Amino acid sequence: MNYILLGMINLIIALHMGFLTEQLNTDAAAISALISAIGIGKLIALSFAGKLSDNLGRRPMLITACFLYVVFLVAIPFAPTYTIAFMFALLAGMGNSILDTSSYPALIEVFRKRSSSATVLVKAFMSVGSTILPLMITFFMARDMFYGYTFFIMATIFLFNAIHLFTLKFPEANLLEEVPQTKAEKEKNVKPVKAALIFKGKPKFMREGITVIAIGFTSVGLFLIIQTWMATFAQEVIGLSEAQAINLLSIYSLGGFLTVIILATLLDKLFRPITALIIYPMIAIAGLLTLLFVESYTILICIAFILGMATSGLFQLAVTLMAQFFPEKKGTSTAFVTLSSSIAFITLPYVTGLINRHMGVSYVFMFEIVIAVIAVVLAAFISFRYRKVFDLETKTKNKVLWRNP
Repeated sequence: MNYILLGMINLIIALHMGFLTEQLNTDAAAISALISAIGIGKLIALSFAGKLSDNLGRRPMLITACFLYVVFLVAIPFAPTYTIAFMFALLAGMGNSILDTSSYPALIEVFRKRSSSATVLVKAFMSVGSTILPLMITFFMARDMFYGYTFFIMATIFLFNAIHLFTLKFPEANLLEEVPQTKAEKEKNVKPVKAALIFKGKPKFMREGITVIAIGFTSVGLFLIIQTWMATFAQEVIGLSEAQAINLLSIYSLGGFLTVIILATLLDKLFRPITALIIYPMIAIAGLLTLLFVESYTILICIAFILGMATSGLFQLAVTLMAQFFPEKKGTSTAFVTLSSSIAFITLPYVTGLINRHMGVSYVFMFEIVIAVIAVVLAAFISFRYRKVFDLETKTKNKVLWRNP
């Protein structure tokens, strides 16, 4: 429920731009900056959210995130000035960081055997939220009702979620499984040690950690650039109408939703997250190359669908992979991946805007191909390190293993 609501919050300022412009006596550019304030708040909170999640536990931080969103959603429709609205937008961004750095580790700890499937479903629920919100707004506008009712309904659900979380029990944060003992260890009464997975070699943050963080950046770049520029490309280069261009984005979103369901079903059963991190960007490269040379609307619909399938859910897989490499501090380690996604959201729109202004929108998608190639290289390297670090064979075999105490 929290991530359905977050999918709505990601759009709620933009879709109420007209109302907020009048309420705060400002212009569209200022409201756009209000959206950026959410990103700034997210970056501010990342400096402490992961550590607090590890030290205080997942439940207190999840409840805190819910209450921060309640304050944001109730305050914005009544904000008398732009400055006050900006401050509450910062709170929403902080809530986002706290939610991510507690929810992802909690899902991994609750669903140990299906952690990849659990985290990738987050993307599906966010898609549901982004689909519901326009319908809610249309409902209230058709009846000439106060736009704030949308905010209040969401705040009420967040409040119920917070109250419900008080009643739930969570596993101990960063609790590791016991490694099966050998017969000799049992005879000598050696104290059992714990590890989330059996390691053959100790993972290093400056190697595995930095690589996964970079994958977090490229995974966000893959879908963010397509979402931002596909409609513009379709209109300016292909010559489609505005309605047809927007329809391509709907097809793209449909492909993304479908691939998340497929990943949630098959991950940890038929293949590992690292496999998807290699194959999906390769599919995206093929789709993007085709996009640059095809002018048929029917084929473009197919390409949009394929690109949606090839670029969704990768960030969640990167978060899961980071937690596998560093299971003793899941909140802190996943915060670094979230930080890389925030940097991507801030820098890539600016960079691609400059490319579009000085070179043209086609070069934006050439830049996207470069990001996809980098993503494949990073995933191939981390796949190699994965096999070096983790024991993928039967845990009961007698081997000399590095164990994380």
